[in-house]
Amino acid sequence: MRNNLIKYLSVVLISMITTSVVAQIDPHFSQYYMNPSWLNPALTGAFDGNYRVSVVQRQQWASIAPFTTSGLSADLTTTKNLNLGASFLQQSAGDVGYKYTTGSLSLSYSGIRLGREGDKVITFGMQGGFLGRSINVADVQLNEQYQNGQVVGQADISKLKPSVSAFDLSAGVFYFDANPDKKVNLFGGFSAGHLTQPNNPFLSATLGAKLPVRYTAHAGANIFVSERAQFVPNVLWMNQGNVSEEMIGGYVQFELNPSTDITGGLNYRINDAISPYLGLKYTDFTFGLSYDVNSSQLGKLVNGAGGWELSLMYTDSKKQKGNFKCPRY
Repeated sequence: MRNNLIKYLSVVLISMITTSVVAQIDPHFSQYYMNPSWLNPALTGAFDGNYRVSVVQRQQWASIAPFTTSGLSADLTTTKNLNLGASFLQQSAGDVGYKYTTGSLSLSYSGIRLGREGDKVITFGMQGGFLGRSINVADVQLNEQYQNGQVVGQADISKLKPSVSAFDLSAGVFYFDANPDKKVNLFGGFSAGHLTQPNNPFLSATLGAKLPVRYTAHAGANIFVSERAQFVPNVLWMNQGNVSEEMIGGYVQFELNPSTDITGGLNYRINDAISPYLGLKYTDFTFGLSYDVNSSQLGKLVNGAGGWELSLMYTDSKKQKGNFKCPRY
């Protein structure tokens, strides 16, 4: 039964990437702010410090057909209102050796300052790099091969390409209010990924299947609660093809001492999953842990298996440049 379910999930995966693209097929994170430049290129350099490095790892459905997603990003600020970054993301999925890989460089401009003190900042960002996908064609097993649970023939996989890469381009804008005297500081952004709309890598180019643009809107606020606590609500909306994702949530960050903060909160991916979050900030390091509890029909299919996420961010804040506190999830 387990093997049949693994094969079924693989069929779902292949079906999703070998038809006209109508589904959201990009990886995602519940701790989406821990992979900032992938979320929005304009977040490159949008933090209080000199440079930062973040790593986030997600694992789903480990007992059935594991999907593992890893993200790595690094960015730095300069004194010229130009910020530089780089990011890498890879997802490995199912039992057919499927890999989704991106590597990109990003550039943002943060010279637009509003307000009397110039503490309301608008940044624009661009990101360019490669998008690659690969699959072990020999391990692909499709519906027409099965009869009563037994393999009865060979599938027509002549249109599947084992590995293809293409140039990928994204752009975004981000706003944040860094006024240290306010009790509520708003932030928000919008980005568009896959502006080049590369062909679906596993179909013949003559079929014209395009990877749809991924639109992302995200926003939140840093709300002063006390001298030692702040509340940070967040919202996220993503749309790709005819599928959208909406997430709402928030967390409370509490200062234990000048070098240590603890964080706790909850995200809800509407009609999909609930994701509690715990975090610890010690000096310049921030650790995060979350777990997705499926609330949709998918939870029954995977026997209740959810998704773990672990994250680590290091921010060099020895020479602080402003008062903006980057959200952590």
